[in-house]
Amino acid sequence: MYRYDEFDHSFVNQRTEQFKDQVRRRIAGELTEDEFKPLRLMNGLYLQLHAYMLRVAIPYGTLNSRQMRKLAHIARTYDRSYGHFTTRQNIQFNWPKLEDTPAILEELAEVEMHAIQTSGNCIRNVTADHFAGAAADEIADPRPYAEILRQWSSLHPEFSFLPRKFKIAITGAPHDRAAVQVHDIGLQLTRNEAGEIGFVVFVGGGLGRTPMVGRKVRDFLPEEDILAYSEAILRVYNQYGRRDNKYKARIKILVHETGLEELKKDIEAEFEKIRYDVLRLPNEEVRRIEAYFAPPALEVLADTDPEFEERKASDPAFAQFAKNNLNPHRVPGHSSVTLSMKPIGGIPGDASDVQMDIIADLAKTYGHDEIRISHEQNVILPHVAIRDLPAIFDVLVEHNMAEGNAGLITDIIACPGMDYCALATARSIPVAQEISERFGKAERQAEIGELKIKISGCINACGHHHVGHIGILGLDKKGEEFYQVTLGGSADENTSVGQIVGRGFSSDKVVDAIETLVDTYIDLRQDKDETFLEAYRRVGEDPFKEALYGVG
Repeated sequence: MYRYDEFDHSFVNQRTEQFKDQVRRRIAGELTEDEFKPLRLMNGLYLQLHAYMLRVAIPYGTLNSRQMRKLAHIARTYDRSYGHFTTRQNIQFNWPKLEDTPAILEELAEVEMHAIQTSGNCIRNVTADHFAGAAADEIADPRPYAEILRQWSSLHPEFSFLPRKFKIAITGAPHDRAAVQVHDIGLQLTRNEAGEIGFVVFVGGGLGRTPMVGRKVRDFLPEEDILAYSEAILRVYNQYGRRDNKYKARIKILVHETGLEELKKDIEAEFEKIRYDVLRLPNEEVRRIEAYFAPPALEVLADTDPEFEERKASDPAFAQFAKNNLNPHRVPGHSSVTLSMKPIGGIPGDASDVQMDIIADLAKTYGHDEIRISHEQNVILPHVAIRDLPAIFDVLVEHNMAEGNAGLITDIIACPGMDYCALATARSIPVAQEISERFGKAERQAEIGELKIKISGCINACGHHHVGHIGILGLDKKGEEFYQVTLGGSADENTSVGQIVGRGFSSDKVVDAIETLVDTYIDLRQDKDETFLEAYRRVGEDPFKEALYGVG
């Protein structure tokens, strides 16, 4: 993984010192809250419903055990002993005191972490496939390109005050695990007929109050042009993006209002102006950054292990964990292991300080000191020998972290909702907890199979409800919480925005509605192998609407 150079250390330390003085001036009354707001947001500090919230960047979701231990220490020392992993592969601390935030940033800097550009109208944390560098289906590791984009975008003078926030995602495999088509720029690694590395480029994806799937603007962008083309897109957006209405300021609205072909002409024209100057990415620079992400030297092992197979046969919980929480690795005898942050009845994405320390221990002992955070709010050990899985599972069981539910109905994405967020119009967490408890039995989850539920507490869609197989949006209706249900969303290579099926449900009825949808799916599926999404796409919404409302 990438290590800070001299510039990085100086840059982060200078920002920390600046913010320390800004906090001092705010506490002393020398700055008003209005004056302080843009300064704190530049350092990832939000003022939420009840307290400040600090969002810490985890670039492309990659960190090591030392960094995870520091996050545990911060949770224990400055917060309420937990953190919340987000859909942008970051972590949020929900209860820091204002006077403690400079000390937190200083401690983060000690382990090469920061909170810069986790807020504001700038280029946010670049996200990537959480199995990057390990997945068997990977064309190339996307993280070196994410790091190059991070270095290019950090405090970019031209793009520090964009019309609105800007998000980039990159995936390295044909199966998209980074939701690239719902980002402002989505990049999918590919190879041309000559075997050269390049990118499929999508522009104008996004969720929020106007969900849109990104539009393809390039079938193949050569590796060396990734910065020039990204800069061309940003320049066109910065020039023409709306600043008169924040709800229409994202690049997706520019694509919609301008038209894809006209916008492509503008992007290509800008690209031709700059592609041969300093933005052309030298091959040696890509290889230099790539070297930081060299995979560990893994021993090629047998595809199966006797103890692993015996444990699967004798322990149903371990068998469920092995079925759902392991991803094929490029090196025989290894796997990438998902540690579910979704215990039955728990808060999706939350991790205690103790759990973070356990994760750090497991990564150090069994995982070659690598950890990933997924946009689905789980934690990944990307490089694990299959023979070590029984020992890892025993540790997870001891600490209530052994839920074998990755990809199942209880592996719910949920935003913090009205329990924390000042923008929320309804709660997300209690709905997620009740769904988890309703469907928590292992047999019930196995019967249902793959089903992604995503919940947002307001139209800003931080819970990605638009792209859930079942999406739930919390709204305020005359002072009461109501929940709108969408069906058929997806955030993979076949991205789709879910369709609203009808009127909303009250907080005491919404989980019953979800159960009705699930039972309807089970009744109409062709066989056990047909997933909820496949069945919905085959039959359409009418059977589900009839089950919910009595009408087709």
